[in-house]
This record gives sequence, structure tokens and C-alpha cells, in this order.
Amino acid sequence: MDSLDAYATRKLADIEGRGLLRHLVTTHRGPGGAATQGGRRLISFCCNDYLNLSQNREVIASAQAAAAEYGAGAGGSRLVTGNYPLLAELEDRLARLKGTEAACVFGSGYLANIGIIPCFAGPDDVIFIDELAHACLFAGARMSRAATHVFRHNDMDHLQALLDRQRNRHRHALVITDGVFSMDGDLAPLDIMGPLARAHDAWLLTDDAHGIGVVGRDGRGSSFAFGSEKADVPLQMGTLSKAVGSYGGYLCASEPVIALVRNRARSLVFTTAPPPASIGAALAALDIIERDAELRQAPLAKARLFTDFLGLPDPQSPIVPIIVGAPDRAVEASRKLRDQGFLVNAIRPPSVPEGTARLRVTFMANHGDEDVLRLARAVKALGLSGACVP
Repeated sequence: MDSLDAYATRKLADIEGRGLLRHLVTTHRGPGGAATQGGRRLISFCCNDYLNLSQNREVIASAQAAAAEYGAGAGGSRLVTGNYPLLAELEDRLARLKGTEAACVFGSGYLANIGIIPCFAGPDDVIFIDELAHACLFAGARMSRAATHVFRHNDMDHLQALLDRQRNRHRHALVITDGVFSMDGDLAPLDIMGPLARAHDAWLLTDDAHGIGVVGRDGRGSSFAFGSEKADVPLQMGTLSKAVGSYGGYLCASEPVIALVRNRARSLVFTTAPPPASIGAALAALDIIERDAELRQAPLAKARLFTDFLGLPDPQSPIVPIIVGAPDRAVEASRKLRDQGFLVNAIRPPSVPEGTARLRVTFMANHGDEDVLRLARAVKALGLSGACVP
């Protein structure tokens, strides 16, 4: 064994010893939460396709038509030859949906965040970031080389204290948070955070990957979840790969901000544009999201059916975490549910903090009510029903 393989083997042994080794499992997905793994039919409660639009015939047809007209790939970066017409159309649609002047589409949400953040923060600047923000937000913060301060999850008093102490020591400031937290399902208090950031001349960036389509007024996302007015969020980032059922990322903001991003975001400038099929699919999905209120509301209704049965707090999104604690216990709980026909994966560190391994239960619009209740009964039988994050 050469030194490279020896290194990899040692690292894998350490990961396995801590109960954190992961494996890729081939999964065939279908409508209504249907999933097949290893020839076994299951009902999936761990997918982010909240509206099941990736399986929608209208969306698929739009993807096929886009590929037929513009090709299987973009052929280059957006600043070279890859800026085909559908991208501008999608950006216009996203900007209207989010109530901004402009938008910029990226190849993925991860690419968006590692490109956006260094555009607006550098070594002379400061970032304030929620401790449970997504890994790609932390990655973007590290790449910016700005001073970074982590505030306790959704703790606005802690954020204010950090802003009071640190903001004036730096040129520019960013406040960064998920809009809907991917592992806990709760919302950032953007109605408080927006004015707080504004008062300290700090620019608020929200990652709304899990908000668009299922949260907020008309499914417009977390910035629209606090009364009739849009929250004060100048940088609204999100993805097309969850409720929109496609693939890609975006930023919605003012015209000057978007112009700067198109010129300076390295993950846009130096990578190929997303394929036409993904953009065509996203356009059709947005049509459906805008016109179908019942569909938009269904995932949260399914989540509430589940939590009501178990006596858990009302969910704020289609994501309901069941905290188990130790990684091996989470894996065992997932296995027992799989034996009963449910696909609910165990989520372990580093995806979540140490000691909070969990079952992350997600709900889709076309989950059957009886399937939701059967899962709730199975969770209760495992003795886990009181372990939801408050």
C-alpha cells in the first residue's frame, strides 16, 4: 500500500470508529414519496423535493424541450458562450418572485455562496454568521478571509452584542444566515434581523434553499414569512434543487449588486453555466408554484399532521427533526424504520453538531395522509416522539 492509500485507509478507519462512515446508496425515486433501494420499495421521508416537481410531467417536458433547443450542456461559462436565452428569462422570473431588481443564476447553491460572499467581504471586513448556517455559507466566509464571528442560533441579543463590539472595527460587514435551517426546519427571525443589520450598516445575506415554494406569502420564501411586508434582506440567495425540483443556485438583489456578482464571483466566472434542461425545468416549476396555492401549502400541512399526532411543536417548514443523540442510535432508528417500509436517513456529524444525530423527516406535497400517520405511529413506537428540537 502506497502512502496515499495508507492515509485514506487510516482516515476511513477513524471515521468508521466514530460511527460516521457513509456510503452511497442507489435510489430510484417516483411520485408520492415512492423510492426503491436494492429492489425494496419504500416511502421516502428524507427528500428535499417538497412539491415533487422533479417528477412532474410538465416540468420534465420543459426540461426536454430546453435540451432539444439549446443542447445537453451550456458549452462554456456565462461570460464566454454559455449565456443562452433561458438564463435571462429565469433571472427575470426569480427577481419578480423575490421582489428585487435583478437576479443571477449559478450552477448550484454551493457555488453561489462560495462566489457571493467573497464579493462583499475581504480581509478588512467582518462577517457575523449563525452557528447552524449551512456548510457552504461557512465555506464562503472562510474563502473571503474576513474576520468571522459566530452567533448563537437565532439569538438576536447575541448578534446585537457582537455587532456592537465588532462592527466599527471593520470596513464592511455581512450578516449571514439560513432563511429556513436545513437540519432543524426553523426560520431565522428575519423581521428582527433585517432592521438590526441595517442599523449597523451590515448587509444581510439569507440562504433560502428550503424556503422557496413552501414558506412565506405565495411560496416566495422566508423573506415573506413575517406579515404583509417583505423582510429587509438585500441579498436573497437560494437554490433550484429543492421545492423547484431542478438544479442550480441564484442570488436576487439590486441591479448594482448583481452586476458586481457577474463580474467578480469566481464560481460564476470560472465555471460552465448550468445545463439548459435544468433551467427549462425551473421555469416550468415556477409556473406551477405561482399558480397552485394548494400545492404550496401541502408540505407544511403534512408536517403538521405528523407533529400533531406526536404532540410535537408546530413545524415552521416541511422539515421535522427527531433528535436521537448518538450516531449509532440514529443509524439504528433509521434501520428500524426502513424495516417497516420508510426511508428516513440518519443525519450525523459533521452535518449536525456533536450529540445531536437525528432523523430528519421531510414532507412532500403528495405524501398520503395515511402514510404520514403510519410513520408517526412507527416513530412513537420507537420511543422517539418526545425528542424533537424545540
